[in-house]
Amino acid sequence: MKYMSTRGKVKGINFQDAVLMGLADDGGLLIPEEIPFMSINEIEALKDKSYQELALAIMKKYISDIGETTLEKIVFKSYEAFDDERVVPVIKLGDFYLSELFHGPTYAFKDVALQFLGNLFEYILDQRNDYLNIIGATSGDTGSAAIYGVRGKKGIKIFILHPKGRVSRMQELQMTTVLDDNVFNIAVEGTFDDCQYIVKEIFSDVEFKREHHLGSINSINWARVLAQIVYYFYSYFQTDAADSMSKVNIVVPTGNFGNILAGFYAKRMGLPINKLVIATNENNILYRFVKEGDYSIKNVVQTYSPSMDIQIASNFERFLFYLFEEDADKVRKSMEQLKVEKKIFFNDELMEKVREVFDATSTSNERNLEVIKEIYEKYKYIVDPHTACGIDAVLKLKNIYDEPFIAMSTAHPAKFIDSVVKAIGVKPEIPRGLRELEDKEKRVYELDANVNLVKKFIEKNL
Repeated sequence: MKYMSTRGKVKGINFQDAVLMGLADDGGLLIPEEIPFMSINEIEALKDKSYQELALAIMKKYISDIGETTLEKIVFKSYEAFDDERVVPVIKLGDFYLSELFHGPTYAFKDVALQFLGNLFEYILDQRNDYLNIIGATSGDTGSAAIYGVRGKKGIKIFILHPKGRVSRMQELQMTTVLDDNVFNIAVEGTFDDCQYIVKEIFSDVEFKREHHLGSINSINWARVLAQIVYYFYSYFQTDAADSMSKVNIVVPTGNFGNILAGFYAKRMGLPINKLVIATNENNILYRFVKEGDYSIKNVVQTYSPSMDIQIASNFERFLFYLFEEDADKVRKSMEQLKVEKKIFFNDELMEKVREVFDATSTSNERNLEVIKEIYEKYKYIVDPHTACGIDAVLKLKNIYDEPFIAMSTAHPAKFIDSVVKAIGVKPEIPRGLRELEDKEKRVYELDANVNLVKKFIEKNL
């Protein structure tokens, strides 16, 4: 399997080089040159595998430059730190399923991919006797998961940008209490989109990127999307639909389009998915896109679900590549249009294609708390505000579609205590790994939202 850029100027690179490159050198995102399709019989043959066995079976289809024995060791090592042997347990709440993606070391879905990516980086760098300086932006969960994935690892330094005051207290503590010498937390005066813009601009400076051996842990890194494809298959296999290999709808709370993009690849691979439902909060650019063909950037609104407080969905470019029938020139022109005009135009024909795959909902801040309360009162089960956006989508759509629903639960409710208490008046049980954070020493660097300032900070600390 070889990889290419969505913008067409980078082609024929192997998986390990794609992992280290992160953002393609032409400014695009790296994707597999083909998506491996599986028949229903092939998919059904995987349904009794453990999570790790399933991950190995799927990842092998995308990785041809790492031996199977080595890949197996990397995969199994990546899920040792999870507090449930199933890695991603699936429960049933009434008439829908909930896939708990938060059993990793930082209690968020990002761990599923970033534990794998951290071990992957370590293996590749050791084989090449090389080093890597990782730079990434976070709206809350990516940062802590990335830091826990690479902290203390040989040959790696990590620089994480987060919007100052715009992540939850627990998310901030998870990042800033990691004092390993190779970890640098940067609080940026601005929004997550400002942080993401800085990272993309730095990666667009190819000379700076190569000189300083920069790599990415954001979901612009293909390995993150690949690792997330696995739990779509695994979650499906835990439902009754798997007995007859019939279709399901899958709801994904998303702001950056990375998580649901993995579902898109799973569907393209043959997994029986009817609709992928994009669940947004009030920062609803993806909802407006699906419902109205309106992909225009507006101001970011602070909500109870801060990891989704995003207007520029960085993984959207990968989907555009397929929407535009793999026309890299169209992708490049659309991304240039977005940068200049703050919007992309879509005709009715394209939107029909979009709606064959996706549906979408948007949840208000007030409704978010109502959903947390409804679920608690009905099932005595506590969900975080991001998951609540997904459950709201299920409640809105379950009478429209015949197929059963799986909602992706993306974070442990203890990471968002204030919102949960506001909704139900009860504190969720706090895992030991989170309880210990308040008393730990903290380290963080504050910078203005300026590309050159961040570049200078990186150079100073290499």
